[in-house]
Amino acid sequence: MPSARSELLRLLAHKSFKLGEFRLSSGAASDYYVDCRTTTLDARGAQLTGQVFWDEIRQRGWKAQAVGGLTMGADPIVSAIAVTSGELSGFLVRKSEKQHGTGQRIEGFQQKFAKVVIVDDVCTTGASTIQAIEAAREFGFEIVGVMCLVEREEAGGRTRVETSASPAPFVAIFGAKDVRKEHVLQTDETNEYTAVSTTCELCGRPAVSYHPRSRCEAHKV
Repeated sequence: MPSARSELLRLLAHKSFKLGEFRLSSGAASDYYVDCRTTTLDARGAQLTGQVFWDEIRQRGWKAQAVGGLTMGADPIVSAIAVTSGELSGFLVRKSEKQHGTGQRIEGFQQKFAKVVIVDDVCTTGASTIQAIEAAREFGFEIVGVMCLVEREEAGGRTRVETSASPAPFVAIFGAKDVRKEHVLQTDETNEYTAVSTTCELCGRPAVSYHPRSRCEAHKV
C-alpha cells in the first residue's frame, strides 16, 4: 500500500501540475504551473494533505497549539490538519484588516503567546508565507515551524522565508521538481505522444534530445 506522502505526490502531479506558458503572481514567466487547491480541496487530497502535514509536525517535535496561514491558499491545508490531528486548532490570516466588525486580521484561533505552525500551499518568492509570519508575530503568536506543500525552488523564496521565519525552521513537503518528475512519468504511461518542449520535462534545464521525450543531457533517453 502506498504511503500517504507518495499518494499525495501522485495526486498533485495528476490534478495540480500543468505544463505550458504561464504568468505567475510575481510577474515572472514559467513553463509550468502548480495549483495546489485542486488537490487540497479534493476529498482524498484533503485527507492526504492533513495526514502528511500532521505526520511532519509530529516527526519534528513541534509542540504547537494551532496551525494557520494566509488566505486563501492556506485555507484548505489549515482545515485538513486541524481535522486530521484532532488536536491543533486553526487560524486564517486576512491579506488586510477587515473594515467592519472587530477589524481583526486573524480569524479563528486567537490565544496570545500560543505556539503555532505557519502553512502555505506554494512558495515561489515567499511573499504570502512571509505575510502570514509577520501577521502571526504581530498578533502575539510564537512560531515554531513554517511549512509549504510545494516549493518552486526559485526566485530566492527559500532564503526570504528562512530569514523571516528564523529561528523557526522552514520545511517544504515537496519540491516542484518532484511534482514535475511524477507528472512526466504519469504522462509517459498514458500518452504515446506529447508536444515537444525546449526544456527538459524532468528538471527544466535546456533540452538536448526531443524523442521520445524532451530531455536535458542528464536525463536524455
